[in-house]
Amino acid sequence: MALELPKGARYALIGPNGAGKTTLINLLTGMLAADSGTILLDGADITSLKPYQRVHRGLARTFQINTLFPRLTALESVTLAVLERDGHAHNWWRGLAAHRQAIDEAAGILRSLNIPDRETAELAYGQQRLLEIALALATRPRVLLLDEPGAGVPRDESAALFSAIESLSGELTILFIEHDMNVVFRFASRIIVMVGGRILLEGSPDEVGRDPRVREVYLGGHARAA
Repeated sequence: MALELPKGARYALIGPNGAGKTTLINLLTGMLAADSGTILLDGADITSLKPYQRVHRGLARTFQINTLFPRLTALESVTLAVLERDGHAHNWWRGLAAHRQAIDEAAGILRSLNIPDRETAELAYGQQRLLEIALALATRPRVLLLDEPGAGVPRDESAALFSAIESLSGELTILFIEHDMNVVFRFASRIIVMVGGRILLEGSPDEVGRDPRVREVYLGGHARAA
C-alpha cells in the first residue's frame, strides 16, 4: 500500500480494532521492522534507521499509554527533552538553572499548549496527554504521529486537547489515530481508513463519510457527513 502525507496535513487514521493502525505507526517509527516496502521522510529513505535515528530526522510519536515522570514538573520534563535533543541531557546533574536557553524553549512549548507548570501527577489527565505531545514537540519534529491521544481523556477535557493539537504549527504534519468520529470529522483535513492491515480508502471527510464501504465496515451504516 502507498501512503503519502503532505507537509502540514492533518490526517486521521481510523478503522476497526485490529485493523493495523498502531502497527502502521510502529512501522513508520521503527518500533517494528518492515518485511518489505520503503519509508521516506522528505524524500530520504529511513526504512533501515533505528527509532532514535528517525527522531533525529524529524519523526516523533506519542503512545496510547503515557509513561511520564510523575514527580517531575511539566517544565522539568520538557526541558530534559530539549536537553536530550541537543545532546546535553547527561549534564542534568548540574541543575536546570545552568541551561537557561533550554528552559525558555520548554516554557514556550508549555505556553503554546496551555499546560500549567505543575508536578505531572497533579495535572488533569487531558493535560498529561498534552504534556506527552509537548515532549514530542521538544524534538522539533516535522512529522508527529499521535496514537489515540484522546484515549481515556474525559469528554470535558477532550475538546481542549484537540483544539491544542489543531493549533500546532501549520508546518507540522500530523497523523492521529482516533475512534471518536465527531473528533475525526471536526479536526482532520484527510482521513485514512484501514481494514485488515490494508488501506481501504483515503480521502476528505466528506468522501469518507459518504463511502458505503466505510459505513459497512466501521461506521455502522450511518456515516456522518462533514
